[in-house]
Amino acid sequence: MRYLKVFNGKVITPSGIIPSGYVLASGDKIIETGAGNPEIPGATEIDAHGHYISPGFIDLHIHGGGGADFMDNTVEAFLTIANIHAKYGTTAMMPTTLSCGQASLLQTLDTYAAANAQNRQGAQFIGIHIEGPYFSMNQRGAQDPKYIHDPSPAEYLEVLAHSKDVKRWSIAPERPGAIEMGKVLKAHNILPSIAHTDAVYEEVLPAYAVGYTHCTHFYSAMSGVTRRNAFRYAGVIETAYLIDDMTVEIIADGIHLPASLLKLIYKLKGPENTALITDAMRAAATSTPTSILGSLQDGLPVIVEDGVAKLPDRSSFAGSVATADRLVRTMITQAGIPLTDAVRMITETPARIMDIRQKGTLEKERDADIVIFDENINIQTTIVSGNIIYTRHEGI
Repeated sequence: MRYLKVFNGKVITPSGIIPSGYVLASGDKIIETGAGNPEIPGATEIDAHGHYISPGFIDLHIHGGGGADFMDNTVEAFLTIANIHAKYGTTAMMPTTLSCGQASLLQTLDTYAAANAQNRQGAQFIGIHIEGPYFSMNQRGAQDPKYIHDPSPAEYLEVLAHSKDVKRWSIAPERPGAIEMGKVLKAHNILPSIAHTDAVYEEVLPAYAVGYTHCTHFYSAMSGVTRRNAFRYAGVIETAYLIDDMTVEIIADGIHLPASLLKLIYKLKGPENTALITDAMRAAATSTPTSILGSLQDGLPVIVEDGVAKLPDRSSFAGSVATADRLVRTMITQAGIPLTDAVRMITETPARIMDIRQKGTLEKERDADIVIFDENINIQTTIVSGNIIYTRHEGI
């Protein structure tokens, strides 16, 4: 039996922090968490040197990093992204598409399957998140307008028949056919998510009823209070606050949302209903001043400045260049929330949103996805399924 013991650290658990604790894994599963440092003959030992021992970070919305984008449609790109983000604490991720042509999307699904079979040195893939093309043109942001249209049963049914790896699909629920599509997705155990939308309260309610229980990159490309024929309507933002168990995800890079909104979201939705996401594009974990959003073949040129990607005319953000550690750090330093809540928002909460019950905490029988980080959330070690994927320094 192969044992891995991580000890001499502050272990973050759902019930609090164990000041001087350990996590013991056998193979790819956690078998014990507690205080002290038990003798485990033959175990591989990792001394945390007093740092935090945390569940691995789960990123539900990510497009790229390290100079690669999932829509490059190469196995190399997928593996590059998984590898680079593991160095920043991500142990599980949902590769995310952009609005594109049907042929390109099907190719991405095929590439995902091939890359998933080879992924041994990076963050684990936990399913595809399709973002688009069924969006509001007015709220498209950096999505390519030539692909945006109403939901097409012929298209999405072909996708669902082509691959079983789709786990989430982001859609504007007000578009004709979106409600019916939501029903189909739920029947396939796929999460319909509200995104790039001009919907108002009265349009969100029937969508929520059929399974649209989550909001993609909350506040970004999303309606707030809206006036129609002089009358005011609550938008998606207000509706998400009104529906207590509507979950949201936020790009907590400190740029997409200012500290005031991070505090408001935390106050009203709480850590139990808020997930932290990077929405990272290919320039994440690089120092490049220019990049491409989407595929190298037909993606959109972007600039990188002020810690974020923008369209060249600076009219819109074009995805983040954040890594997972930055999200946790931002919530603590800018939103002023407790470390345990910030960690919950990128571990336990995303696992619950996607119903991935084997991940998200350091409890017995959960996956041995573990990160060690210091007081400033600098990642020291990343462990995926009991395998040491990244170590910052020798001896850690």
